[in-house]
Amino acid sequence: MNLNIGITLNETITDAVVDQLIECDPSLAERSREDIPRTCTANRILAAIGTITSLPVFLKIKDFVDRNLLEDSDPSLLNRGMFVPLYRDTEQIYIAVANPWDPTGEDTFSQQFPDLEVTKILAPVAEISQVIETVSRTTGPSQSELDAIEVEDSDDEIADFNVTEKHDEPLAQLVAKIVSDGVKDRASDIHIKCDKERVHYSYRIDGDMGEKYEIPIKLKDRIDAFLLNLMGLPPEERAKRPGISGRFTVNYLRRSIDMRFERHRTYRGYHVTMRILDKSHFEAKLGVGSLAFDSATLFELEKVMAIPAGIIVMSGPTGSGKSTTLNAMLRELNRPEDNILTLENPVEDEIQGVLHCDIKPNEFNPMIASFMRSDPDIILMGEVRDLDSAELAIEAAITGHKVLTTIHCPRASQIIERFEQLGIERWKVAQTLKAACAQRLIKLLCPYCKIKKTGLTEREIRKFNLDDDWRETPIYQRNNDGCGECGGRGYLGRSALLEIIPITPEWSDQLSKGAISPYELEIAVRKEGILPSLRKSGLQIVKEGRSDLEALRKIIDMSATE
Repeated sequence: MNLNIGITLNETITDAVVDQLIECDPSLAERSREDIPRTCTANRILAAIGTITSLPVFLKIKDFVDRNLLEDSDPSLLNRGMFVPLYRDTEQIYIAVANPWDPTGEDTFSQQFPDLEVTKILAPVAEISQVIETVSRTTGPSQSELDAIEVEDSDDEIADFNVTEKHDEPLAQLVAKIVSDGVKDRASDIHIKCDKERVHYSYRIDGDMGEKYEIPIKLKDRIDAFLLNLMGLPPEERAKRPGISGRFTVNYLRRSIDMRFERHRTYRGYHVTMRILDKSHFEAKLGVGSLAFDSATLFELEKVMAIPAGIIVMSGPTGSGKSTTLNAMLRELNRPEDNILTLENPVEDEIQGVLHCDIKPNEFNPMIASFMRSDPDIILMGEVRDLDSAELAIEAAITGHKVLTTIHCPRASQIIERFEQLGIERWKVAQTLKAACAQRLIKLLCPYCKIKKTGLTEREIRKFNLDDDWRETPIYQRNNDGCGECGGRGYLGRSALLEIIPITPEWSDQLSKGAISPYELEIAVRKEGILPSLRKSGLQIVKEGRSDLEALRKIIDMSATE
């Protein structure tokens, strides 16, 4: 029986935890013992362990960590035992542990501080892992080690590649460093580019490409083969394909990181893009973190989600967080009484209780009939990209289903025209589309180094098409030099901006009759001034000191007025 809390416990202890869960909630006794852990949150299970061991439980520990104690510890040892030191006084040293029955943490600090009593507290694996991550940095090979690497290729498949462990082979060290640094720095993608004379890699962080790091040109084929071996792709298949798509999994501080892999030949080499799919960042919730919309936006979004049937479409460029928002909406809509199915390629975010289908483009047509016979209440389609997927969305909505999907187009109002371009008649779109949404991700200023600016110049007022009030409005701007917290970028993280155009019965009727164009609809909604828009939401974030006008200008057209 697996408790699903990131640590492995023996059968006796697991049974004791399940017994404690039942004692706290007798209704669980009606379920099978194997099913009970799946119905309980990790925090609930941790609380049960705390009751059994009489140890206090801290769900958040970052604010209690003594940095000196932490930096003097071996990250690899902390990771193996899943524990961290918190603080010490004259009599005790306090440590956070994920597994109270593992003596590693207590033994380590008893030896290091023999005069102090070691006191344990319980903390979630995710919290401990995040603390370890702040001092963990995979060490890559030295230049001499890289120079000594033999150029011969290897055909051996690599399984369970741990990017935070020490590797004997310099090439494995290099790849581990590339991947682990990307995960640690919260990069969305890793790019490796090879041409005739050079090989380099870089990261996309908060939407921007960063510094390029050189790799010796002689290793271009070796590093390519190493990555393909991680994919488990047979050598005879590699030469047949001009482009290779797939995914593999690496281990990073006791958690699995999925890597979506794309490789294609170029004129003088190859280009590899690896999308980092860190599941610990997937648990996005509406109103929290990157989806911390203002109250007005959340209110309108909740109204849209309450619609019993029809299509809700999220538009935006690649990497604008469309899927993240839809999956957060799906979590809110996930109820036992509803049958929720998804059609995705690939599946990136698995939600408990939701049936996910990983479907290839050539499998779409054969799957449609079977999919609709599965009696879904809510359907999430990863993307409307062609006539087949557009027709499925329309058909599902007409037959009384709620459909959530994404599409690529610049503005919310252009969603209607995009469906028309794919071959769907406007009246069908107008009758089934319930909300046209557009999303962007705006970079947030680093709170540790941002610079205060008092008001804007006349030139800036005209440039961004702002009203006179902005002349005296105190705002912040990016520190071009950055700091250690933001890695010198001046920005730290991103937040979503959301625009919503609800298609009311009145608007639907006018669109069907051709009495109003999609753009005229956008103008009419904008004039009402009550619905969230990208510009309005973006300017509000700037006024709050969380971002600056330059970051806003890069994602939306600031010449437009509202």
